[in-house]
Amino acid sequence: MIDASTFLLVFLGILCSILLVVLIVLSVKLIDTINRVNRIIEEVDVKLSKFDKAFSLVDILTDNMALVSDKLVDGISYVIRRLFVRKSKRKEEEINE
Repeated sequence: MIDASTFLLVFLGILCSILLVVLIVLSVKLIDTINRVNRIIEEVDVKLSKFDKAFSLVDILTDNMALVSDKLVDGISYVIRRLFVRKSKRKEEEINE
C-alpha cells in the first residue's frame, strides 16, 4: 500500500507538471500578443510619420498668426495711447492758456 508521503509527492509532482505546462502555454500566448502589439505600434508610427510635415506646417502657421496678432495689438494700443495723450495734452494747453 502507498503511504501518505509518497502519495503527496506524486500528487505534488503532477500539479507541478500541470503548472509548468500552463505557464509554457501562457508564455507562448504572451509572446504572440507582444508581437501583435509591436506590429500595431510600427504601423501607427509609419502613419504618424506621414503627418509630420502637416504638423510642422500647422506649427509655422500658428507661430506666424501669433506674430501678426501681437503686431496688431501693439499697433492698436499705440494708436489708442496716442489719442489719449493728445487729448490730455490739449486739456493741459487749455488749462495753461
